[in-house]
Amino acid sequence: MAMKGPGLFSDIGKRAKDLLTKDYTYDQKLTISTVSSSGVGLTSTAVKKGGLYSLDVSSIYKYKNTLVDVKVDTESNISTTLTVLDVLPSTKLVTSVKLPDYNSGKVEVQYFHDNASFATAVGMKPSPVVEFSGTAGAQGLAFGAEAGFDTATGKFTKYSAGIGVTKPDYHAAIILADKGDTVKVSGVYHLDEKKKSSAVAELTRRLSTNENTLTVGGLYTIDPETSVKARLNNTGKLAALLQHEVKPKSLLTISGEFDTKALDRPPKFGLSLALKP
Repeated sequence: MAMKGPGLFSDIGKRAKDLLTKDYTYDQKLTISTVSSSGVGLTSTAVKKGGLYSLDVSSIYKYKNTLVDVKVDTESNISTTLTVLDVLPSTKLVTSVKLPDYNSGKVEVQYFHDNASFATAVGMKPSPVVEFSGTAGAQGLAFGAEAGFDTATGKFTKYSAGIGVTKPDYHAAIILADKGDTVKVSGVYHLDEKKKSSAVAELTRRLSTNENTLTVGGLYTIDPETSVKARLNNTGKLAALLQHEVKPKSLLTISGEFDTKALDRPPKFGLSLALKP
């Protein structure tokens, strides 16, 4: 099912967030993906974080409009996600549960229209948290809001609102989050028609503390297989990333971060290798 319309509320400001945070890692990670003759996709992931190691194995099976994803990790957690596309016209149903924590289950329904989208999620426990969001818009302009309500306490757990603008050469967003306590303004500007290089900026202001955080960054595509990213915030944290496609669909990512205001602290480094058939 191809998503249509203005997208979900979570898509507002997502371009800037992804450019500033996606693929940055400060651990050692190896991911190997394979596809069996029956069409089952298997992915094994090993992570070294500090002196600790973790491993998980996931399998994905698709049958017609149904997708089943099962993941097992070294802590004996079993996560299962069932996604059904077009359960009704333009509607997606997503059911997830993580064992042995039965109360972590959730059922979500997403509906997409040419000029609007809606999503509702309900937890699988006697007094669940109910989350709902809606977005409306057209021609690259989207207005949206989301809220979460705890039926056990009768109180809202969250509510946010936002505006997003998407044009061929830029993306901009303004979001009022954290129950009205945080204002976030972000923008991405593509410096060329092929989008080989982009600039991004994000300003976050917490009203209760008058605290501002400004982060700027950029992306530059060296060649079809290699790209670099960098970001810097007003607290002096500087991070950079190099990503190279060692073979089709297989990515090597090297990233690092250090504090320019505390050069005596050791920098962080991360390495990730994702191998796909």
